[in-house]
Parts: sequence; C-alpha cells; structure tokens
Amino acid sequence: MVTLKEAVTKSELKQFVKFPFTLYKGSPYWVPPIINDELDSFDKTKNPVFKNAEAWFFLAYKEGKLVGRVAAIINHIEVNQQALKKMRFGWFDFIDDTAVSEALLKKVTEIGSQHQLEYMEGPVGFSNLDKVGVLIEGFEHIGSMITWYNHSYYQSHYEQLGFVKEKEYMENKFPANNVNPALFSKLNDLIKRRYGLREINFTKTKDVLPMVDEMFDLFNASYSKLSSFVPITAIQKAYYKKKYISFINPEYIKFVVDKEDKLIAFAVVMPSFSKALQKAKGKLFPFGIYHLLKAKKQSKDVYFYLVGIHPDYQKKAVTAIIFNEFHNTFNEKGIDMCYRTPELEENIAIKQMWKHFDPVIYKRRRTYKKDLIQ
Repeated sequence: MVTLKEAVTKSELKQFVKFPFTLYKGSPYWVPPIINDELDSFDKTKNPVFKNAEAWFFLAYKEGKLVGRVAAIINHIEVNQQALKKMRFGWFDFIDDTAVSEALLKKVTEIGSQHQLEYMEGPVGFSNLDKVGVLIEGFEHIGSMITWYNHSYYQSHYEQLGFVKEKEYMENKFPANNVNPALFSKLNDLIKRRYGLREINFTKTKDVLPMVDEMFDLFNASYSKLSSFVPITAIQKAYYKKKYISFINPEYIKFVVDKEDKLIAFAVVMPSFSKALQKAKGKLFPFGIYHLLKAKKQSKDVYFYLVGIHPDYQKKAVTAIIFNEFHNTFNEKGIDMCYRTPELEENIAIKQMWKHFDPVIYKRRRTYKKDLIQ
C-alpha cells in the first residue's frame, strides 16, 4: 500500500529534494542539484514566484520506504490572467511501480479538481525558466543543471495512467567548429549598417547587471506568442538576476542595441556544469564550489540558455550579429561542443535560426496532459 505525506517542514522538504540522489545513485547521466539552492527555490519566503503561485510537495512511501515525490503547482497568472485552467506538476520522480506514480498523480488531480481547474500538465516547473519535460529519448547522454533526467520507464507510466502528449521538446547539439564565419560575417556588417545596430560585449559581471531587467523584458516580448509562455514578473527578474547571472561568464552574454541604445536582441550561453555538479554531490562546501568555479573557467562545452529577439526584428537576420560575436568568443575559449536547451517542436523560427550549423537532435522530452473534467 502506498501512503502519501505532504512535505512541509524543512526536514521533510530536504527529503523531497534528496530522494533522486537515491533513485539515481550510480547513474553516470544524472546531474544532482545543489541541495540548498533547490530548498531555497521551494521556500515561500525566498522565491518570489510564490507571489503568484501555490505549490504542495508530496512524498510517497511504501512499506515504510520513500519511493516517490511530486510537486503540485498552480500558477495564478496562467489561470487568472491567461484563462488557462491548468494544474501544473513537476519534480515528479518514482520507482518503477505504477501504484506509486498513480497515487502521486491522484493527489495532483484532487488539488486541481478542488480549485476548479480543467486539466493537468507536467512535468513542468513554476515558470518558463524552470525545468520542463520528461525525457523520452537520449537516456545515454549526461543531463544538465537546467533539465531533468529520468529513467526510461517514466514514459510508460504516464501513458498507462491515461496521459496524452501535450508538448514535445527537442535538445540539439553541434560542434563549435560548425559555426562557419563565412555564413554570417558579411551579413553581420550588412545588418548592422541597414538597421543601425551594434553589439555590446562585457568582461565584468557588474557591467552586465544594469541590462538584465531590460533583457528579461525582451525575453517576455520574444516568447509571448508561444503556447506555454508565462511572463516573468518584476520581482522574479531580481531573483533570477541574483541566482543565475553570477554563474555565467560575462563574455557569454551578448547584447544587440539599436540607434537609441534600446535592446533588440540578446543571447545567454552557460558553460557546462554537469560534471562539476556530479563531483559536488549536492553540496557547495567544502569542495563543490571549487568544481563549479573550475568548470566556469575551463569547460569546453557550452549551453545556449536563452536567446531573445524583439518581434520587430525576428525576420531580419539579427542572429548574424550574435553568432559573429559568439564565434569570436568561442575561438578565444577553445570551445568544443555547443548544446541547446529544450526547444518546443512547434517553434519553427528557432529551427530556422540554427539550421546552418547542422545540429543533431540528441534528446527529446515531453509534457503530458490529462483532463480533470470527465
């Protein structure tokens, strides 16, 4: 028999965070989070997402042993302002026992029904800057700090329990030397002259920070038409600025501005922290911080984390400017491989943007949906 317990206390939430450390013990592909960072993201006094969202965290036990977890989430901006009556769920992990996965999802269903929501979808986080999707292909590749890894049996559990595919995401990779400057160097000069644009590069994090709010505003404008998008609020901007910007090499953040110095495009690349996080084993101290700082300086793999282009410029080859800048930076750093974070299958514009670099799809992931109103 499966019993559920809501994780409320710090000790219980720590059990929630640490469960995957047992489930994926010995896996060469799973990348652990930093435990305290994960706890902070679930802390209603620290994460500003809770100004507009609610979450419940549940642990599943069988014969006295912890065997699963799930977070049930309601994003009120999505429900009230966008009129999407959606119950979210994420951080969903379980042993290969459908009694466990069914019990956890039944609890999510109950909460969604109590709040008069129409359907549930997951795995997703609180917002678009959180992790998304259950891995369905690419289990033999190492994960990242910005994606969930999972066992191959997860997909069958969703489908056995009556869930259907909602969205599909692709993860691509390509060698850095596929970025051929001949494709965009002339175009870079032409586009800058035609539209009066210029690039901005930085070498110090403190110089990047004043532009971050404008970057998030442009992020909201760039992705507003995608079906899954929930805008980032002002208070979340400050939180993400503090949480992520210090992790990113300033030279890996590229900006493009117009004649009035208004931001019209940006791109954020992160060094791969995957192997460093595996060595850290969930803790920054005493040695975890050393591994992360070493990766920040020396990693030869990078992830394209965010790319945003103002809608007025999305078909004007502005990416030529961005790629020209990254080509120069990657040459200086000796970057070997470029990875892209999950991108919606329906996002045709993003596919067009990368086509010249011969990307290879190496992972696929999905969110699954189930109606709450029968």
